[in-house]
Amino acid sequence: MKNNSEFSSAPLKKPIAIAVACLVLVGAGALYIGKSHSEESKKTATVDAPMFTAQGDKLTVPADSPLRKRLAVAAVSSAAPIHTIDIPGVVEADPANTVNILPPLTGRLLELKVKLGDAVKAGQIVAVMSSPDLAQAYADADKARDALELAQKAQQRGEGVNSAGANAAKDLEQIKSNTNQALAEFNRAQARLKTLGVSSDSKDNTNRLLTIVAPVSGTVTALNPGKGAYLNDPTASIMTIANLDTVWVTANVPEDLVSKLHKDQSAEISLQSYPDQTWQGKINSISAVLEPDTHRNKARISFNNADGRLKPNMYANVKLATAQTGKLMIPTSALLMNNDSITVFVETSPWVFVRRTVTIGSEDGEQVSVLSGLAANERVIVRGGVLLND
Repeated sequence: MKNNSEFSSAPLKKPIAIAVACLVLVGAGALYIGKSHSEESKKTATVDAPMFTAQGDKLTVPADSPLRKRLAVAAVSSAAPIHTIDIPGVVEADPANTVNILPPLTGRLLELKVKLGDAVKAGQIVAVMSSPDLAQAYADADKARDALELAQKAQQRGEGVNSAGANAAKDLEQIKSNTNQALAEFNRAQARLKTLGVSSDSKDNTNRLLTIVAPVSGTVTALNPGKGAYLNDPTASIMTIANLDTVWVTANVPEDLVSKLHKDQSAEISLQSYPDQTWQGKINSISAVLEPDTHRNKARISFNNADGRLKPNMYANVKLATAQTGKLMIPTSALLMNNDSITVFVETSPWVFVRRTVTIGSEDGEQVSVLSGLAANERVIVRGGVLLND
């Protein structure tokens, strides 16, 4: 019996081991399935989490929404933006340093001693002319000199006779009066010659020519008549001399932009001759009247031109900085189209938004003015709003 008992118990050990192994496998499988189901549930929960929720016209972005990292919100700015306008202009000589040389008399232009573009010094002879009026002025000066000398000699004789008691006092007074009148005429004749810029030293009137000198140092910017021309218009200049160390850039401002101009307004100019360079300046003067033919107003900006690069009559482009007051500004990235309307998303409370229709004005770079629909300091979505635009 003992041997039979031992024989029968031995085969039972194998089924038990198999059963235990099966239980282990079943338990492991259940654990794996449970874990996989849990992870899948988490994934499903993550995928199914709403980006935003809608309740009426309000859109709410939940705390766990990834949109919070993709949306940018900013306040509506009420600061006055700087806007630039482009206006055509031209380089001109400074009127305060420009002189038109006019003929002091009618006559013939005998010689031009300068050419267009020449640099001249003050007092330098620039032209020579002859004039019948100049000969007459010399003759008047000679006559006045002779009359004065004669009157002075007569006065000397009268004073000698009067001191000897042989002449009446009234006669001496008349002699002195004659001398004073002769002196006045002499001074008038000399002043006339001085006005013409000539001297009365020469005694030969036939060789007395009128020399015209430069009243200022500068550059000859215009030459009108040629050598040998007869000058009979006292208002027509012979030449123009300008000091170009300082020049104007004159902007021809359209009438509808005149209200945006003011003295000391910042300006930037560029020239076709120097495309890679700009000049900074400020408006020095604004014309009080508009040009009758173009209805444009002239605004002048002064520039130092010691190097002579800015030459009169060069075309320029003038950028004027103007402030737009009383306008709200938002980035253009905040604008969204909704059917035929331009809208923005306005934040009514943290991460709660409503769509609002706005009316916009002019753009300035990446900013646009808002004419209606928003108030200063309201917060709007400025980046990523299209993600709510469904």
